[in-house]
Amino acid sequence: MRTFAEFWPFYLREHSRPATRALHFAGTTLSLLLLASAVALRSGRFVLMAIVCGYAFAWVGHFFVEHNRPATFKYRCGASRRTGRCGRSRSPGASVPSWSVPA
Repeated sequence: MRTFAEFWPFYLREHSRPATRALHFAGTTLSLLLLASAVALRSGRFVLMAIVCGYAFAWVGHFFVEHNRPATFKYRCGASRRTGRCGRSRSPGASVPSWSVPA
């Protein structure tokens, strides 16, 4: 998958359950807060915690809620970058139609 248009339907199928999206949102939010703390406190420990936290929430969602494998195992370079772009539609105020899989 080279474009966002190719990636989006795949992403929707892999994140079809609201609990998975909620776990991703929580993990991403907490990771960003930990990264901000790392910068403010000049602590590498917080960077490591941010990485572990982000992946832990996402992987719990995939393995135990969706019962699939995270895209990081298949598309290592692009998955995180594209997931960040998808995060805008995962936010609490996002419109529901953005989560429908195109035909």
